[in-house]
Amino acid sequence: MELYDKVISAQNFLKEYLPSSIDYAIIAGTGLSGLADDVTDPIEISYSEIPHFPEPTVEGHQGKMIFGKIHQKKVLILKGRFHYYEGYSMTEVTFPIRVLHAIGVKNLIITNASGSLNPALEAGDLVFIKDHINLFPENPLRGLNDDRLGLRFPALNEVYNDGLLHQSFSLAQKLGISSRQGVYVGLQGPSLETPAEYNYLRIIGGDVVGMSTVPEVIVAAQCKMPVLCLSVCTNNPFKDGAKTTIEEVLDVANKTGEKIRLLFQELFKL
Repeated sequence: MELYDKVISAQNFLKEYLPSSIDYAIIAGTGLSGLADDVTDPIEISYSEIPHFPEPTVEGHQGKMIFGKIHQKKVLILKGRFHYYEGYSMTEVTFPIRVLHAIGVKNLIITNASGSLNPALEAGDLVFIKDHINLFPENPLRGLNDDRLGLRFPALNEVYNDGLLHQSFSLAQKLGISSRQGVYVGLQGPSLETPAEYNYLRIIGGDVVGMSTVPEVIVAAQCKMPVLCLSVCTNNPFKDGAKTTIEEVLDVANKTGEKIRLLFQELFKL
């Protein structure tokens, strides 16, 4: 079955449960799925029910969609994403983005947990992504292109929507949430970075580093979906003796999740 046909199959399944237009879809990164608790009249759909949807294998990614309203905005939250390091192809990693576009999502919000490349960042800081550096070994658009899915060579110079970025960043400042704008570096993982690699990534212009997001953003650009990306800085490797563990990442992401909930609650009032 061609990719386009798989997307349509998933779309046909979901349209039985969801409206034809959704204001925001949110991909909840590691430890950041608490926003689903704010949804009124929720409709829950397991990934395992959706045709051709993979299932996440990483701790902190539950593998289900939650649809409902937050302050009258129609919101679809994806609790769990797929990573290249899990063994999925880039087509599988980005399949949900194509389905979100097909079901009428107007705006895509991507959250993630990341490591700091900037000594000024502290664990728990929020970073609004304004650009990225792609160091993945494969591009999700590689291979034969199906024009029904989008342009062969989508531009990425404006993939992070200026309107959503400035609106959300200003809200964070008004709420007193420690945040800044920065550049995200995407790596395949799953091993964490060596000190020399941290230094290299900082030299080439990165502020935070992670193992997701970039493939999803590239496909969103092909689908012409406005994107807002918010990263939680979970560690500061520049401190003496600092050592990052997945337990630390989850702990910081869970604690910082309340800030993101507050921010999105205010965003959805506008």
